[in-house]
Amino acid sequence: MNIGEAAHAAGVTAKMIRHYESLGLIAEASRTDAGYRQYTARDVTVLRFIRQSRSLGFAIRQIEQLLGLWADTQRESRDVKALAREHIADLDRKMAEMAQMKAALETMASACHGDQRADCPILRTLSSDAAAAMPIPKRAEKQPRADRTRRNDATPPTHGGLMAWMHGLGSPGAIGHA
Repeated sequence: MNIGEAAHAAGVTAKMIRHYESLGLIAEASRTDAGYRQYTARDVTVLRFIRQSRSLGFAIRQIEQLLGLWADTQRESRDVKALAREHIADLDRKMAEMAQMKAALETMASACHGDQRADCPILRTLSSDAAAAMPIPKRAEKQPRADRTRRNDATPPTHGGLMAWMHGLGSPGAIGHA
């Protein structure tokens, strides 16, 4: 089948197929004499696997690992589960960060009158020293596989800078008087 047919069958775009080929997630397609890419039913199955993995938020690096595990008939399911658990921990961390951002924005929005006044506590807060002092979250460095298995994923990451900034928002005059 050609790239358009494969894309339709897998539920992805032709552009994504070319991208996945360039990343090595799928094998380079065979070509017709005219240079058109040709895909097999197996290629479509791999593309669906990638699409479903992406829909669960797995990163390309993780999808490479999942594809390797899927292809390895001697794999141990514990390796697949460990990868899934690692992703769950990443999602939990991101959800906690999002909840903190939402709480901070709700606090700022509730302090804003949202009327004809030019004065805006949201803009004032974003431009204040408290906002400038808030550290930009860094992505955690990935630990080597052996270290990940010993890590206690039940311990939530700390977001001290954001929490301190949010706590400062709750102090009298923190938003109203910058």
